[in-house]
Amino acid sequence: MKPIHILCLCLALGACSRAANVGRAPDMTPPRETEEFLAMTNPELNLIPDSARPEAAASLWETSQSSLVGDRRATSRGDILTVVIEIDDRAEISNSSGRSRNAKENAGIPAMAGIPQRLDRKLPEGASMAELMEADASSTFKGSGNIARRDKVTLRVAATVLDRLPNGVLHIQGTQEVRVNFEVRELTVSGFVRPSDVSRQNEIEYDRIAGARISYGGRGQITDVQQPRYGQQVADILLPF
Repeated sequence: MKPIHILCLCLALGACSRAANVGRAPDMTPPRETEEFLAMTNPELNLIPDSARPEAAASLWETSQSSLVGDRRATSRGDILTVVIEIDDRAEISNSSGRSRNAKENAGIPAMAGIPQRLDRKLPEGASMAELMEADASSTFKGSGNIARRDKVTLRVAATVLDRLPNGVLHIQGTQEVRVNFEVRELTVSGFVRPSDVSRQNEIEYDRIAGARISYGGRGQITDVQQPRYGQQVADILLPF
């Protein structure tokens, strides 16, 4: 199959995926197909839970999460905690540079055993070996750049503990989808947290998540219109100007 045929096939498949959403809202991801659901339905195995111990039946102070005085913070696979995202970052960078260079070169052979004088007779009129070469060069460069950016995101999302690492650190992941008319907004957060950083309200701030990956985007008619066409994207890659 020729490359042009492969390109046409890829463009046709992309058009078919968009045509599937014509006249209707985009589908949302089924909750039962997420990693969070698998973690909640297959929690860590605990051979002898605290509530099943004989001495626990006669105790007024239970350690289970359902207890009045129990610790309700997420500690194991399948537990849920709240991630608080409050990003308000601002960055401003300004720089300038300048460069200037001048060069001048002269070369000639006015005398060398009479050879230059003999060659002067054979050279065109006005040419002489005494002034064999003269070159001037100059260059000037100036550049400046400014960057001003501000990101502000305030969200709260429930995350599920996917795994508890050998050192006790929790691997969490949370997803959230909100559909308004024909647009789906997707929020995804994942990373690693220490159980001690989880507050008594079972919440964790985003800046305490190691390896945090926070994504906020969408899909639907508005996002589709804002994106350039496939042909334009290919042209931007291939065209050198």
